[in-house]
Amino acid sequence: MTPESDHLEKETISKVAWRLLPLVFLLYLLSLIDRANLGIGALTMNRDLGLSVATYSLGVAVFFFGYIPFEIPSNVILERVGARLWIGRIAITWGLVASAMALVDGERSFLAVRFLLGVAEAGLFPGMLLYLTYWFPNAYRARVNAALVLALPAANVIGAPLGSSLLELHGFLGLAGWRWMFVLEGIPSVILGFVVLRRLTDRPAKADWLSPAQRAWLETTLANERALVESAHSPMGLWRGLTDPRVLALCVVYFAFGSTSYGMSYFLPQFIKVWGMSNLATGWTVAVPEGLGIIGLLVWSYWSDRVGNRRFSLIIALLIAGFGLWGMGYYGSSPWSLIAVSMVSIGYGAARPMFWTLPPAFLSRSAMAGAIALISCFANFGGIVGPVAIGWAKTATNSFAGGLYFIAAATFLAAAIIAFVIKPALSDTGAMRTAVVR
Repeated sequence: MTPESDHLEKETISKVAWRLLPLVFLLYLLSLIDRANLGIGALTMNRDLGLSVATYSLGVAVFFFGYIPFEIPSNVILERVGARLWIGRIAITWGLVASAMALVDGERSFLAVRFLLGVAEAGLFPGMLLYLTYWFPNAYRARVNAALVLALPAANVIGAPLGSSLLELHGFLGLAGWRWMFVLEGIPSVILGFVVLRRLTDRPAKADWLSPAQRAWLETTLANERALVESAHSPMGLWRGLTDPRVLALCVVYFAFGSTSYGMSYFLPQFIKVWGMSNLATGWTVAVPEGLGIIGLLVWSYWSDRVGNRRFSLIIALLIAGFGLWGMGYYGSSPWSLIAVSMVSIGYGAARPMFWTLPPAFLSRSAMAGAIALISCFANFGGIVGPVAIGWAKTATNSFAGGLYFIAAATFLAAAIIAFVIKPALSDTGAMRTAVVR
């Protein structure tokens, strides 16, 4: 690589990153806040509406009954009509439905709005993952994915204190605090949806904010990487991509991600609340391990891109998270379990961006669009199973331990699949690919 081409690459990637990543990050951040603020709202909403733990858990799960069936079609539509129109539409509709949570008045309306929120938001995360592959070469993917999934811990760092603070508006204009929380946290998503319609660019070829040389370098680099993948693994259609054994193995792994992520989002405030804290203190305490998770995510992703061994890094991160989940169940209501919670945040925070470098190593075009959505679907199946398991364990035993041990086992299984089922192979350029052990 000549100094001129090296300068062109750095200049192009920097301009693309500053143009797209803040918007992508904000989209996912607001979606997570609008999705998971239910955990904070439950501190007072469940009592106001007379919701049992079982009904609340069902409300968590019913979101995914709306989300999952539309996830693969949503990504296929995005591939055809473009990210600008489709992601903008998603943001506007989910923001409106998220605000409508303030109108629920009982069990039926609670379940109905949660279902509609899932329908409205379907396809956002896999759509953005797919969109980023249109713009960033493989060498930058772990860091770029980190910029997206940084929204996961950031949503708790920002969302939990914000939500618990908005609960303090209780009684203002005669409304409960949780109703104010849903309204005020849903409106920004609608506004951002209109920003997406104006600012998001579908493909590098349409990027008039890049110079001709920058557009040419980016399009050529991405086309060469796509050709390299297709020459090694042969081009795949949508159906073949959905049934590839490597994709199915990654689906099982990502089920553990979903079980833990959603289980923690919806029950961590209640888990910490038993330490005897106020609602406000609970929200701020949730932010502590999530802040540590952000540090782990950024440092681990940068290190992974530098050394190139993403598979080994992913295995270690999952093991840390698994032992953290076990520790949460073992230590229970002891404040020492905050260390275990921090291990979970750091482990899964570091694992997620590295995980999403794997599918583009052997997929492209429509196969990648469908496979990313399918893998993401399994996280959402985990989003049903994980919270329900934790809620059932709490109801049956008056302890969160059983549910936590379950998702710890799923995490250890995910690490084993990456270690023994998925193996790395090196391309001519040294970039990692994946294959299934035959």
